[in-house]
Amino acid sequence: MRPDNAVQVHASHDGDDPTGPAPADADRIAAADVAAYWAERRRYLAQLRKTPELRQQYWKALGIYLLRRALWSFGFFPILVGFWLPLVLASFNPVVMAADLLPLLEEFVNSNPEIQANTISSLFMAWLSVGFFFLVFDMVLTPFRSPYQYEADVYMKAWEQLNHDQLPDKM
Repeated sequence: MRPDNAVQVHASHDGDDPTGPAPADADRIAAADVAAYWAERRRYLAQLRKTPELRQQYWKALGIYLLRRALWSFGFFPILVGFWLPLVLASFNPVVMAADLLPLLEEFVNSNPEIQANTISSLFMAWLSVGFFFLVFDMVLTPFRSPYQYEADVYMKAWEQLNHDQLPDKM
């Protein structure tokens, strides 16, 4: 996996130099280590993608992730904003909030159907815009963690431990 000259970097030193390999040699060692690591990771991920159980687990995890993000973004956050902001504006007094909302509700009920439809569509658009804002925000903050990546991370930790004695010393 690694060129022989990259492994034998320390053989050219006579042991007097406590700083270790020259910078060019150290870069070559680091590049070889990184290339070996990523080549092994790609090989293992290609092998994992052929496993039907893990593929099923991937689709299940993706579905749960999307459902959870959608429920939080379109269920919890718009309702929280819809109730929390009026409660804050009413100085945390629900009686004042209800007193402010009752005339608005009476006006809505007594209005013609065209104005009611316009009000409902405006509320629906506000709900969707708040939901989409929080959906994007939530997906950026909590990206999807693929079962393939998790399995590859576990495998690569074990691979590093097994190949630790074969890797050159690091500073």
